[in-house]
Amino acid sequence: QVQLVESGGGLVQTGGSLRLSCVASLSRFSMYYLAWYRQAPGKQREWVATIESGGVTNYSDSTKGRFTISRDNAKNTVYLEMNSLKPEDTGVYYCRAWLPGTTAYYWGQGTQVTVSS
Repeated sequence: QVQLVESGGGLVQTGGSLRLSCVASLSRFSMYYLAWYRQAPGKQREWVATIESGGVTNYSDSTKGRFTISRDNAKNTVYLEMNSLKPEDTGVYYCRAWLPGTTAYYWGQGTQVTVSS
């Protein structure tokens, strides 16, 4: 059974930093595209960042320049380094993995990030 397990969330003050991790029990991990999403209370889940199998990254406008997504294929892990955090970054952060060209995709259970003002 495939599992994606996020960790690293917590409470931080405005301007602070956090590093999220997501470990995936996936074979052929290096072939998967990986992304982070977040969901604030009362709002829809929104895309934050993606890293492709070849390492190309993309970010939402609200996180560009402050967040960095990276992956370690040897550890089956994707990271999200978050700097200059703002209260509007508060939410549950989820990782997602999918294999392009197939119907295979997986979600983690989420980790809470709270940024206090």
